[in-house]
Amino acid sequence: MVETSQTAAPDGTRGRQNPGSGADTQTRTVAVPDPSAAVGAVGGPLAGVRVLELGSLIAGPFAGRQMADFGAEVIKIESPDRPDPMREWGRARIEGHTLWWSVQSRGKKCVTLDLKSPRGRELFLELCREADVILENFRPGTLEKLGLSPEVLWQSNPGLVIARVSGYGQTGPDANKPGYASVAEARGGLRHLNGYPDQAPPRTGISLGDSLASLYALQGILLALYWRDARGGTGQVVDVSLVEACFSLLESAVPDFAAAGIVPGPSGSGLKGIAPSNIFRSSDGKWVVIAANQDSVFVRLAGAMDMPELASDPRYSNHASRGANQDQLEQLIAEWAAGFNHGDLVARLDQHAVPNSTVSTIEDIFEDPQLRARGMLLEVPDEQLGAVVQPGVVPKLSRTGGGIAWNGPLVPGSHNGDVYAGLLKLSAEELQDAKNEGAI
Repeated sequence: MVETSQTAAPDGTRGRQNPGSGADTQTRTVAVPDPSAAVGAVGGPLAGVRVLELGSLIAGPFAGRQMADFGAEVIKIESPDRPDPMREWGRARIEGHTLWWSVQSRGKKCVTLDLKSPRGRELFLELCREADVILENFRPGTLEKLGLSPEVLWQSNPGLVIARVSGYGQTGPDANKPGYASVAEARGGLRHLNGYPDQAPPRTGISLGDSLASLYALQGILLALYWRDARGGTGQVVDVSLVEACFSLLESAVPDFAAAGIVPGPSGSGLKGIAPSNIFRSSDGKWVVIAANQDSVFVRLAGAMDMPELASDPRYSNHASRGANQDQLEQLIAEWAAGFNHGDLVARLDQHAVPNSTVSTIEDIFEDPQLRARGMLLEVPDEQLGAVVQPGVVPKLSRTGGGIAWNGPLVPGSHNGDVYAGLLKLSAEELQDAKNEGAI
């Protein structure tokens, strides 16, 4: 039974390819999405890279998920008494388990380990000797307090790439402040640009700052691994700030302000001076984006509207004039669009090669033939949950594509035996002793 809730929320030792988890990984298809969307054991371009994932929730684990999708062996480490809160995040539940966890921890091996205990630290250092990457999103100084600073870790393995994701970065006057996605989006300038003039700036309905930082962490890890393995380098720290990740997307704001004191603000559903590029409502109440601000595209839009004269009208004939007369032009397009239901409107725009899209809900996405054809909705078998529909793998690689090996393990420590006995070669007695000590 599916339940719903509103709970939110110099040489490094090389690893090995991620082995199977024992789960059924045969090719499956979703009831609604694309029948060619395959899932299964991953042998992608990161096969042989071993990642130790620390931390929780989104800013960090999302990068681990991406690496697992492309074949890395990602070992997710959770505290024995405080597992990742992500296990409880998300709205839909099956048999008490939230489905977001199945997505965010897909393809990862889950082990428990108490980094505060002496034996736990010993085991962690043993794992570090076998790893390529440490990925953490603790508050700065946490690893140091545990006696596991980068300098200590490099004594075990000089080739370790240590990715550290935090609110403000590892240095600077605010380094030790707690940081969350909403705070970072505000501090980094994104929040100010969202919404409408003279209204409270809304947030996007996702933890955008976390995911942006996590993607930068992935980029930094891949850069550091390339420098280490292809250029003869060593391990290093990848220092990612949520605030800086948000700030990096401000486009021309920095040079414009430095040179002319321009402070851009929110512009609602379009961009001031960029016309037409906005949302327009169809007769059946659906919003449709029409983006025809380029001169040649505007000519095509004018043809779609059966108003070819607009393209030669001095008020609309070039980019600058359309920007100067944006309100009048967009009102004209709005009146025209309102004469079509959204299906007919989109079809007419497509016929004239005018960039457009209905503003999709997730329900619309499940019916989207393009996303189905691209394998962006995958059904992953699960022994307990039956199956979990997941977003597909991005990006698509022509020779070494990724895949989903298994859903996020439902029980903390599901892979303790595989990792501690298989990788570290602990005997059954040693494994039990570590468990009795509370180390795992």
